Amino acid sequence: MFKRTVIFLLFILCAGFVFGQQISRIAIVDLNRVNSEFFRESAAVRLFEERAASVQSDINRMQSEIQDLRSRYATAVSWNNLSEASRLENEINRSTEYLRSYYQARTAELERERQYLMQSDTFLKQIYDEIRYIAESEGYTHVIDINQTPGLLWFSPGFDITDRLLQSLRSRIRY
Repeated sequence: MFKRTVIFLLFILCAGFVFGQQISRIAIVDLNRVNSEFFRESAAVRLFEERAASVQSDINRMQSEIQDLRSRYATAVSWNNLSEASRLENEINRSTEYLRSYYQARTAELERERQYLMQSDTFLKQIYDEIRYIAESEGYTHVIDINQTPGLLWFSPGFDITDRLLQSLRSRIRY
């Protein structure tokens, strides 16, 4: 009888210990997808894209002007107007060099702005705040970025909260 009582008490203690432990719930999120989809929709990104489109428009206009100069140069050469051809050739060279420097400067400027937007504290804070909200409200103890977990070979799509995160970001954050 004593032996049964001890075994029963040990069983209850072990069961209490095992069932008293918190079970970890893990969620998966694809931050690259969140960055590309949500980031693309933000007001700052729309403004950046407008600037990039304006730069591209300027580049296209300058390329068109250079093409026009080249056409006029070819006409001057065919008419044997060497002074006009020489003037147009100089103008083509100046315009081409200006376009090259303009392109390099504006491209570098846009790239710096893009990097700043992608790494801005405000943007990342919005995402992490929403991840925390979803994790706490749905009882997840860990949220793992699928792109930062090289050893992860497979996961159930039921643990992927990427769509819920995007939906939450779109509905809760005014941008």
